[in-house]
Amino acid sequence: MKRTLLLRTICFAAALAVIWPFLMQRDAEAWGFYGHRRINRMAVFTLPPAMFGFYKRHIDYVTDHSTDPDSRRYAVADEAPRHYIDIDHYVPAGEDPFKEVPENWDLAVQKFTEDTLQAYGIVPWYIPVVYKRLVRAFTRGDVSRILYYSAEIGHYIADSHVPLHTTENYNGDMTGQHGIHAFWESRIPELNAENYDHFVGRAHYISDPLKFAWNSVITSHAALDTVFGMEKELQAQFPESEKYVYEQRGRGSVQLYSKEFAKAYEDAMGGMVERRMNDAIIAVGSFWYSAWVDGGQPDLDHFEEKDVSDSLKQVLKAEEEQWKMSRKALGRPEPKE
Repeated sequence: MKRTLLLRTICFAAALAVIWPFLMQRDAEAWGFYGHRRINRMAVFTLPPAMFGFYKRHIDYVTDHSTDPDSRRYAVADEAPRHYIDIDHYVPAGEDPFKEVPENWDLAVQKFTEDTLQAYGIVPWYIPVVYKRLVRAFTRGDVSRILYYSAEIGHYIADSHVPLHTTENYNGDMTGQHGIHAFWESRIPELNAENYDHFVGRAHYISDPLKFAWNSVITSHAALDTVFGMEKELQAQFPESEKYVYEQRGRGSVQLYSKEFAKAYEDAMGGMVERRMNDAIIAVGSFWYSAWVDGGQPDLDHFEEKDVSDSLKQVLKAEEEQWKMSRKALGRPEPKE
């Protein structure tokens, strides 16, 4: 058994060494671990009574595993593109990319090739893929897969609600705003999310998961002018000494945007981060609810004594071990502040 594990480890490390130089440098983490966990956790409270008891019992699972897709990018080469779409790659600046990129996957492949789509992100196409898997899990009464795909789809839905996950200028490097990625989606929520009002109402039925996913991307992309514009204005107003602070992280200190600058930025955007997080929360709950409906509305009370299967636990453990081994993202490196 130990010999087999050792051989697998060696093979994985060798494969990683071969493919690493050829992979695109693309970040896959949105909202940070804190934000993803919060979104999945709060989505539980949007569910109707017929689902709430089951998800409340397993709230720690869907919360803790909301970040698994980000961890997986350290081990799976195909993972990173599932988290974003550089929609502005497909048209010249100023033109509407949503008129050029088909929502239908097959039509998009015919127009641009699958390699191109994978290179610039597939999040609105991948959400419906995971949705179908969640529906099948409900149909079969497979608790392990219900929980697994609930946590998974929550992550990708949340990613689609981040404006900076819809552009090639994802970290501000094209506009002299390096570091805006982690600032918007990680620093601001970590500082202010405890003050957010997450009363978003009840989950609703989504009749067209693909259309919904695309609408999330469209709304996110429309916010980019404000995301970049407000940050640039504030950069000109704040003296350098007031923009940044040094905070202890682990064994060292890191430079981060100050609380004052973060608050000014969020105020200038009119609470956009809170709105996008709340939109993500209700979207996640609504996808869970819709999958349950499409899966035949099974009586989840009968699942109360069931737990995550040993086989799924082994899969999750293997992914964690791969993540610990590599510690290098197979995709664009995570933007740091």
